[in-house]
Amino acid sequence: MVLDALESLGLRCDGRQMALNSYENRVYQVGIEGTLPLIAKFYRPQRWSDAQILEEHGFAAELAAAEIPVVAPLALNGATLHHFSGFRFALFPRRGGRTPELENPHTLEWLGRFLGRIHAIGSTRPFTTRPTLDAQSFGRESRDWLLANQVIPPDLRLPWEGAADLALEHVAHCYLRAGRVTLIRLHGDCHPGNVLWVEDGAERGPHFVDLDDARMAPAVQDLWMLLPGEREAASLALGSLIKGYEDFCDFDDQQLHLIEALRTLRLMHHSAWIARRWADPAFPAAFPWFASPRYWQDRILELREQVALMQEAPLRPASV
Repeated sequence: MVLDALESLGLRCDGRQMALNSYENRVYQVGIEGTLPLIAKFYRPQRWSDAQILEEHGFAAELAAAEIPVVAPLALNGATLHHFSGFRFALFPRRGGRTPELENPHTLEWLGRFLGRIHAIGSTRPFTTRPTLDAQSFGRESRDWLLANQVIPPDLRLPWEGAADLALEHVAHCYLRAGRVTLIRLHGDCHPGNVLWVEDGAERGPHFVDLDDARMAPAVQDLWMLLPGEREAASLALGSLIKGYEDFCDFDDQQLHLIEALRTLRLMHHSAWIARRWADPAFPAAFPWFASPRYWQDRILELREQVALMQEAPLRPASV
């Protein structure tokens, strides 16, 4: 079906096909006769509307047109989103690369410069169909869904609920301390696995992939996931990122109050995401520990630790 879908666009596949690591969608590298392979992303049904997918594609194309190294979908037959046998899919050029060396301040500064350029474009206008990352969508809705669907073991339900409620209370306090937060179009899931580092040639440097989670959010959302866990190292890394970032875009220091709040929301959203996808056979295979009491005991401890972190002074960038 994958090969037939590509050939419906006039491509000639050579029969080679390799599944790539992806849980939310299904992604394959597919060989094409006489040229380089392509990456085919088949979207999970009912997650995004066509309009939301096309808005993501438009953002990627806007960034690529500004010579920002984002891997944007290819336009074939005048379209970037295609339909076949009830599925929607898009094609991307194949890009190689490795995980960036995030302990290197020059690498972080380089990443910061490109994130600044992405955000400078992202701030020019809002998304109109894609969602916003906020405490309601990532936190409250995740909490309510997990409790309503009785995912948590009965003896751990009340401790988890108490930890989640306290965490959400402190998330709200973090947003109050941050004040009025500007929301912009951004990557949304800018962890190291979504950055490919090319070492040689004209394309040397970072390449940002997978804008599937692009949405409206505070700018710091695209920075905090690149930071190490230890506070002193994170402060140095943040200094390097912001140093490069501010070559192209001003950074609002008040958003530093949101780093631990956004981390907390991501942790809650991640548990709900696995639970919502549990009927997909890929998820029990990838997360076999999810249904165990130990998993939820760890999540309770994690949320309590986040409450403590959200009460501390915000992380500040150190000079490098």
